[in-house]
Amino acid sequence: QVQLVESGGGLVQAGDSLRLSCAASGRTFSSYNIGWFRQGPGKEREFVAALDRSGGSTRSVDSVKGRFTISRDNAKSTAYLQMNSLKPEDTAVYYCAARSLATLSTAPIRSTWPHWGQGTQVTVSS
Repeated sequence: QVQLVESGGGLVQAGDSLRLSCAASGRTFSSYNIGWFRQGPGKEREFVAALDRSGGSTRSVDSVKGRFTISRDNAKSTAYLQMNSLKPEDTAVYYCAARSLATLSTAPIRSTWPHWGQGTQVTVSS
């Protein structure tokens, strides 16, 4: 079992940057693929980006490509989501999730990503 805690959210202006962190404890962090998801006000939870165990393979949703970068430091048991050029439509609660299976699924459901953090709020003002 792995426990996840997100941090780094906040209130920023459009065009600003934030770096979210996802700190893991419990089982070996490097055994898990990591995903970032978000849920905006009145919206369903959606996939943002995912990263494999080694950090060598990633995928992300088109709306964040070129602006968001997912990474990890297995020595620190921490994953990151660097968010640049933030837009008001990026406003959401951001969650990190972990799964031990090999594929980088985009489905934001517990049966696919069994381990979730509590979320961190990101608010982007125009």
